[in-house]
Amino acid sequence: MKPVVALVGRPNVGKSTLFNRLTKTRDAIVADYAGLTRDRHYGNAKHGKHEFIVVDTGGFEPDAADGIYKEMAKQTRQAVAEADVVLFVVDARNGVSAQDHEIAKYLRKLGKSCFLVANKAEGMTEGGRFSEFFELGLGEVVPISAAHGQGIRPLLDLTLSPLLTAIDEAQAESDPGTIKLAVAGRPNVGKSTLINTWLGEERLVAFDLPGTTRDAISVPFERGGQKFELIDTAGLRRKGKVFEAIEKFSVVKTLQAIESANVVLLLIDAIQGVTDQDAHIAGYVLESGRSVVVAVNKWDAVDEYQRELVKRSIETRLGFLKFASLHLISAKKRQGLGPLWDSIAQAHRSANRKMPTPVLTRVLLEAIQFQTPKKTGMYRPKLRYAHQGGMNPPIIIVHGNSLEHVTDAYKRFLEGRFRKEFDLVGTPLRIQMKSASNPYADKD
Repeated sequence: MKPVVALVGRPNVGKSTLFNRLTKTRDAIVADYAGLTRDRHYGNAKHGKHEFIVVDTGGFEPDAADGIYKEMAKQTRQAVAEADVVLFVVDARNGVSAQDHEIAKYLRKLGKSCFLVANKAEGMTEGGRFSEFFELGLGEVVPISAAHGQGIRPLLDLTLSPLLTAIDEAQAESDPGTIKLAVAGRPNVGKSTLINTWLGEERLVAFDLPGTTRDAISVPFERGGQKFELIDTAGLRRKGKVFEAIEKFSVVKTLQAIESANVVLLLIDAIQGVTDQDAHIAGYVLESGRSVVVAVNKWDAVDEYQRELVKRSIETRLGFLKFASLHLISAKKRQGLGPLWDSIAQAHRSANRKMPTPVLTRVLLEAIQFQTPKKTGMYRPKLRYAHQGGMNPPIIIVHGNSLEHVTDAYKRFLEGRFRKEFDLVGTPLRIQMKSASNPYADKD
């Protein structure tokens, strides 16, 4: 799973600047999920070949009693609880404040992997400049300048190397014949109930309460000789702690589960229909390139009118998942569960389908004969041949000339032809255009 790095500190120390520097974007992936304030943002970042999740938080006041500061503190505590590594960001120019001492005291109690990061340290090369930060009791100070990008790589080398090494070792030991299946969806949609039904026992705690569980867990399962690893994105909590004051929806665990899965089962509540949250989760599944199967749970609990509304909302709000199989089920009453496995297996096969270059090129040329790409100004794209560029998700690379002028509509047309030829169901398909370089471009 992707490591999670949380940025914590008092206001105006440069946490958001560091977040933008690490993610190379100002867009938060899932900042507008229900139940989350705008003071906790999630983004994807990359260090070398490895990706990780960055969580940006608002200014932290651990002892805030009420109002917005109390809410911001609650959000920050949740981010810290979800993180593998905490970066405590301080202001190198303004020095240590009383609020820094409060935050440091809170972090020391947690026993988490925590690093003290002195931001705005551009031009401050003398080690003595940072000596006052040692009184926070969090060890060495790592000087950086988020605004100028100084010290970022050494910071990531120091903080992430042990985690990334452990992840590489775990991946090397994993069984390639096991299909990792993540069950994703909003709180109280029936994820744990579904997995319990599959397993035939109460392996996961399931209550009629959103957020009953918080940490993603995996359960081994075998069906018809095929090994599966079932990943419940809500996770497992001991019964005695179920009713603690907990976050209703752990975004990080869902993102990690989706990233680590081969196939994602997106579960939708038939009673509530398709919500913004469902669309966000579906969008992230598509962005991550994972195969997906859509299932509408609690189908037995709604009347014909509601069923029509749900079907229409799936067509309109989840139209970008038209390639995915749709199933209408009841996890509680064990209705419609058998065909789910066929679609899950088909989605996994499609994601790993091998597509020979001669066949791809034939399909491409037949598509051009049926419908040629539109001319744009002086240019008409010429598509010559295609080959496979990757699997899981399948990537098809098309070669030719002036391919930057190929329209999105024509790409969707080609996608339909390729899908039909190779029976690609349940997996995203990415088509990349690669134009031949002009040998005379740099000559007078």
